[in-house]
Amino acid sequence: MAKMMMINKTLLLTYSYLLIYILLSSGVILYNKWVLSPKYFNFPLPITLTMIHMGFSGFVAFLLIRVFKVVSPVKMTFEIYVTCVVPISAFFASSLWFGNTAYLHISVAFIQMLKALMPVATFIMAVVCGTDKARCDVFMNMLLVSVGVVVSSYGEINFNVIGTVYQVTGIFAEALRLVLTQVLLQKKGLTLNPVTSLYYIAPCSFVFLSLPWYVLEKPNIEVSQIQFNFWIFFSNALCALALNFSIFLVIGRTGAVTIRVAGVLKDWILIALSTVIFPESTITGLNIIGYAIALCGVVMYNYIKIKDVKATQPITDSLPDRITKDWKAKSSSDGESPRGIELIDEEAPLITSRLSHIGRTQLGTHTAV
Repeated sequence: MAKMMMINKTLLLTYSYLLIYILLSSGVILYNKWVLSPKYFNFPLPITLTMIHMGFSGFVAFLLIRVFKVVSPVKMTFEIYVTCVVPISAFFASSLWFGNTAYLHISVAFIQMLKALMPVATFIMAVVCGTDKARCDVFMNMLLVSVGVVVSSYGEINFNVIGTVYQVTGIFAEALRLVLTQVLLQKKGLTLNPVTSLYYIAPCSFVFLSLPWYVLEKPNIEVSQIQFNFWIFFSNALCALALNFSIFLVIGRTGAVTIRVAGVLKDWILIALSTVIFPESTITGLNIIGYAIALCGVVMYNYIKIKDVKATQPITDSLPDRITKDWKAKSSSDGESPRGIELIDEEAPLITSRLSHIGRTQLGTHTAV
């Protein structure tokens, strides 16, 4: 009886983390849209908002590592920082910049539909960088996803070329960052948890963002016309930071199937919520059909990749088995991510690990964003 109660308690905690992740991820996206949209809070400065997130995240990470010493820093040499952290930060900053700018031009619902292209972009970048091989079965899935996104775009009432280009560019920048993380950091055996990721990458991304900010936004800032509410920006940055930590908790407690179901559920919830909160986000039948086609391709792609992982790695324990082992060890979690799977959320993609890119999908840019 005590064993069953422990298992039920652990399952309840696990699904509570999943719920928190879904709420935070959806909340950050909707919050950003509300802040940036000229129709609502009217702070149409996406680079500035992203820099606020990066600055806040880096500051919190500094406090946790250097002041309170809650987390120990990793052994970071100058050579690793220049050859690994700098290029990864550059593409991370780019994905945030382009992804946030898209909020100014297209709806949240349409942005989520475009994000179905994430596995396509990741696969293309992986093949180009030599970390994956071109395969016919995967190519057919990618083609299905692409067709679905095209159909969804054709059905978009308020289609905007500029916003679409920004979002797709951001997706490919994020995909390249994911591949570079594997090629550069993982080959050097460097593992970054959420806090150390923020500590090393956020300040560097802040510097990269300052360049386009100086050219594109600084000249247009007129203090008399720009609202700045401390509590709005503080809570917005805090939510993005909390999302990072919720992802870290989720990947330590769930398996591949659970993560993907949560991601798909989150996307549908977000699309529905966006149409309620932002009335201008009208969804057509063609939108839904196209997105459904794209999701079919994504699900098939995930199935193939998970099957590949199981074929090349020892079979991992199921969630109940791991819970039982955790109970026997008197520990609620081993703190490790599911093997072969990395949870990537576009609103908080700083989580890096020892894991292969083959389990990545569009779950979920932006700790910031």
